[in-house]
Amino acid sequence: MTTLTVDGLDALKKLAGSDLGTSDWITVTQDRINGFADATGDHQWIHTDPERAKDGPFGAPIAHGYLTLSLFIPLFTELLDVRGVTTKVNYGLNKVRFPAPVKVDSRLRLSATLVEVTEVAGDGVQLTVSGTIEIEGSAKPACVLESVTRMYA
Repeated sequence: MTTLTVDGLDALKKLAGSDLGTSDWITVTQDRINGFADATGDHQWIHTDPERAKDGPFGAPIAHGYLTLSLFIPLFTELLDVRGVTTKVNYGLNKVRFPAPVKVDSRLRLSATLVEVTEVAGDGVQLTVSGTIEIEGSAKPACVLESVTRMYA
């Protein structure tokens, strides 16, 4: 994996429509799942009780869908670095789906495309990024999303 580095918003605009590549793999450990459960208050047994989850519908604990979604940010920062930007804001999501569960100790990575870059008021741009969070060895992805981010110079 190589991080694509661009200098400023004008250079970023020229990347619209570009494939940004694929991140490195990360492992979703039980500790990460438990930490997310603590942060959100979602301690459902399919996430946090490994013994009970063995007999559950997935045969093991699974990550929260929103934990999987939250991993978009650290994985995306491996793909694109924009210099000369003072502020980056998560503006929202156009689409999100969770086609497959993420079992504990699964490895995930992100493949992303910079779909669109448009100007916004205040010397900024809005990025629309199409992303797929893949599960190693799985035919179905963990998450398919379209993220909207704003960056200001």
